[in-house]
Amino acid sequence: MPRKRKLLAQLSALQSKSSIAPFDGLENLNVTPDRDSSPKSSKYFVVEKKNSSQLESDFFNQPCISLAKSLLGQILVRKLPDGRELRGRIVETEAYLGGEDEASHSKGGKQTQRNTAMFMKPGTLYVYQIYGIYFCVNISSQGEGAAVLLRSLEPLENLDAMRALRSAARKAPTTALKDWQLCNGPSKLCQAFAIDKDFDQRDLARDAAIWVVPGTEPQGEQDVVATARIGIGNRGEWAQKPLRFYLRGNKYVSVVDKKVEREMAALSSSSLS
Repeated sequence: MPRKRKLLAQLSALQSKSSIAPFDGLENLNVTPDRDSSPKSSKYFVVEKKNSSQLESDFFNQPCISLAKSLLGQILVRKLPDGRELRGRIVETEAYLGGEDEASHSKGGKQTQRNTAMFMKPGTLYVYQIYGIYFCVNISSQGEGAAVLLRSLEPLENLDAMRALRSAARKAPTTALKDWQLCNGPSKLCQAFAIDKDFDQRDLARDAAIWVVPGTEPQGEQDVVATARIGIGNRGEWAQKPLRFYLRGNKYVSVVDKKVEREMAALSSSSLS
């Protein structure tokens, strides 16, 4: 046979008999465990792979009340250090309108070291601590110092991990939490999703550990209950303004306003008659 073909045949034989073990350096890379085997991140890769369905900055760039309503039904995703993803549908929010809002941390337009995230670009996380123990997470919107508090989630994925995180945060031995108890409150959802002060000032549109994806069920205005915020205290008229929004009929909401729901039902039935 020609010399070139002979060399190729010898090379093929050597490759088939090779005793060299496959390169195992990839075990040091963070590789997705299922279909996508491309490296997510390592010291050799500077650019993090972006989640294709992640909501972009434009989604968050809207007035505070509009964002508070638009977030209902969307899915919050939290990627844990071990690669597991926690998912929960946003079912309850509260709008805090900035300087004029007497119940807002940015009332009077005052910017401090604590509330800086409220003045950053829409989609920035504002995480603060209450009672020196618990955390609450907000998302900045349009408007100076305006942000939306996430009040409740409907847990969707990796509930056992959420339950373990809640249990660890509660410390004292207690009975196992039911699904509806995992994220039905602003501090509870932060415990269940392992959100703490380290997440303050992160960009939801770009972060690799926490982001929002579109929900599968579009929400109509008739599905949204607008009622007074919770735990505002003595803030005059601002304590009664209907700036809390939740999905009607969802059992994962922290507090249901039956009076407002009855009024909505009455209006709906009268419009049909």
